[in-house]
Amino acid sequence: MHLDPLAILTAFGLIFLAELPDKTMFASLAMGTRMRPLYVWFGTSTAFIVHVAIAVGAGSLIGLLPDWIVKLISALLFGFGAFMLLRSGGDDEEGDAGGRTVTGFWPVYSTAFMAVFISEWGDLTQITTANLAATNGTWSTAIGSAAALMSVSALALVAGRFIAKRVPLKTVQRIGGVCMAGLAIWSLTEIFVG
Repeated sequence: MHLDPLAILTAFGLIFLAELPDKTMFASLAMGTRMRPLYVWFGTSTAFIVHVAIAVGAGSLIGLLPDWIVKLISALLFGFGAFMLLRSGGDDEEGDAGGRTVTGFWPVYSTAFMAVFISEWGDLTQITTANLAATNGTWSTAIGSAAALMSVSALALVAGRFIAKRVPLKTVQRIGGVCMAGLAIWSLTEIFVG
């Protein structure tokens, strides 16, 4: 098992920026206002780890293809990610903050797990994780991606209201989109240069 610190940081940075303005952050924030935050975090983190494992597995299969095809797929996926982030309207609705309070570890854990597990299928971060795993290594990508997703969930639970009121999420989306566009261009040039 080889771990590449640059690949871990790349995965962490991209996934963190892509997930920060995502609906899952706001779902964590909303759940944290009605449920015990630590239990919510355990549930969301477990769901994220399952999704990272699935995405890394898919990326590993993509990595078996010839190098130029992997780079082309990578460029297309990064381009798609950039398009999605740059065209996004910055939908920052927090959802319904009302409702009854759920208590107890297992009810909170399972509610948080299912909310994230269902909502993250085919999400930009899952696609990006698969893409990074195909080009940057599975373990490094898995560690960076899981840490980023769990960090965003923790951030939402600890400081979510502050971020939602003070940091323009549209700006975060644009930064993430520009980074992904740059990686798409980089991947395309590697086909012709490498």
